[in-house]
Amino acid sequence: MGKLVVIEGSDGSGKATQTRKLYERLRDLEVKVRRVRFPNYESESSALIRMYLRGDFGGNAEAVNPYAAATFYAVDRFAGFGEWKDFYNDGGLVLSDRYVGSNMAYQAAKFKKKTERTKFLAWLDDLEYERFGLPRPDMTIFLDMPPAISAILRKERGRDEDIHESDAEYMKKIYDVYREIAQKFDWKVVNCADRNFARSSTDIHENILALVEELLI
Repeated sequence: MGKLVVIEGSDGSGKATQTRKLYERLRDLEVKVRRVRFPNYESESSALIRMYLRGDFGGNAEAVNPYAAATFYAVDRFAGFGEWKDFYNDGGLVLSDRYVGSNMAYQAAKFKKKTERTKFLAWLDDLEYERFGLPRPDMTIFLDMPPAISAILRKERGRDEDIHESDAEYMKKIYDVYREIAQKFDWKVVNCADRNFARSSTDIHENILALVEELLI
C-alpha cells in the first residue's frame, strides 16, 4: 500500500503552488510520486460541481443543501480514484491538492450549530471513506492563510470568482471550520502568514517538505 498526502486550505491559500513545489521536489529526490487534484474539472464527473459553483442551484453557496453539494464532490472523487488506485496500491506516494477535508470544511460551514456540523462530518466521513472506499490520508497538511490575505491573493490571480470565493462572510466561516477540523482530525498545520503578510512560498514549501520527509522515513 502506498501513501496519501493531502494539502488543504481555503481558496487563495496557495494549495496549487505548494502541491506543485512538493511534487517537483519529491520527483527530484526520486520518490515514486503522483499528483492529483480535486475537483477534477477535466472529468465529466465534475459537471454538477461546475453547475453548483456558477450558481445554477442557487445564487449563493449557503442556499444549496450541504448534503447535496457534498455528494457532488464525493462522486467526483470516487470517479477520480480509479485513475490512481493502481499506482497507490503499488506503493506510490499520491499527493493531492484537496481531498475529503475540503468537502468537510466548505459544506460544514453552512451549519450554524456545532452539533449539526458534527453530525454532517460523521455522515461525510462514512460516505467517502466507508461507502465509497476511498483511502484515508496518511497526512493532511492545512495551509493556515488568514481570509483577508487569501482574498488579496485571489484578486491578484485575476480569475473570475465562484459562489464560494465571492462571499467574504462565507469564506471566513470556511476558514474557521478548517481550523476546527484540523484540530479534530490531528492535521499538520503550516502557518502561511506573519504579521498580516503572506510568508514566502519558498519558506512555506520548506516547512511542508520537512513534514513529508518525516512521514517517509
